[in-house]
Amino acid sequence: MPAVRPERLKEAVIQVLKGHGTAEDEASLVAESLVRAEMRGTDTHGLPYLKLLVQRLDARMVLVPTRVTVLKEDGATVLLDGGNGIGQVAGWKAMEMSLRKAREFGIGLTLVRNTNNIGFLAFYTIHAAGEGFVGITMGNANAAISPWGGAEPFFGTNPISIAVPGSDGPLALDMSSSIVARGKIRKAHRLGEKIPLGWALDEFGVPTEDAGAALKGTALPIGGPKGYGLALMVDVLAGMLSGSAFGRGVKSFHQVTGPTGVGALTLAINVERFMPLAQFRNLMQGYTDSIRSSRKAKGTARIYLPGEIESEKEKMSRERGIELSAASLKTLNQLLEKVKSPMRL
Repeated sequence: MPAVRPERLKEAVIQVLKGHGTAEDEASLVAESLVRAEMRGTDTHGLPYLKLLVQRLDARMVLVPTRVTVLKEDGATVLLDGGNGIGQVAGWKAMEMSLRKAREFGIGLTLVRNTNNIGFLAFYTIHAAGEGFVGITMGNANAAISPWGGAEPFFGTNPISIAVPGSDGPLALDMSSSIVARGKIRKAHRLGEKIPLGWALDEFGVPTEDAGAALKGTALPIGGPKGYGLALMVDVLAGMLSGSAFGRGVKSFHQVTGPTGVGALTLAINVERFMPLAQFRNLMQGYTDSIRSSRKAKGTARIYLPGEIESEKEKMSRERGIELSAASLKTLNQLLEKVKSPMRL
């Protein structure tokens, strides 16, 4: 597959977005999020999102330039309205507000209502950890997971990310409440591939390998009832508590049927309020070294930390470029042509 330099790919995304009325700063932020996702191998949150965003921008289902407003600010807490704009803009402002509050109060919590898909959540938590804080982000999504024992989607795949400062960079967990992100099922459907049994049920509640049937049915939660409980709590905290949509009320970003009503939560914890940051980083060094050197199961060559595979992939992408499929390049070039940009990849 062809390799594209991250800077060039980012410039292409910026041109597409500016051609659809976004402001320079928000186009740059979204481009950074999408390109970082591609660099980390999380392509379900990369360029496919751009095509969906353009469709919604064309239909005026996402309003730009994004106007994020403060509805309430009290002590260490903030409530924002995302203005039905671009999700990454609201998510970034929320984490920046949480960091500001954490510097002042030791902890900062920001909720966002009335926004859209905010992309991959480690984008925000890694930023917080890089500043020396614990970062937590969660968001709800349209119905994709049924209550445990059910066959009808009710909760979104409702992801959560937690990142902490490490000795050689942030250590970041980023996971959905489902066994796999629904984007992987959509990708399999798009490519005409089967999915593994155990990922999803069809609309009748029967395990399926058919990606199309899975999209009509329900994704399975991680750990059975534990993942169901996690999806429920993320929905309550990010959706209900923020005053945004929740449960079946959240609309799909993939279908142009109206505002999605996505809600999000960002939390920042100031490590320095509990111990010197250098001490915490040293503790993390010993901790992660012990994990990596622990006795391995048969057939295991290496023990990875959460997010380590993605982090190494990102480093490699910086050095060698991002590998993009011919289909992705074709789609991006079509979007560039649509906005009358002379640029082609």
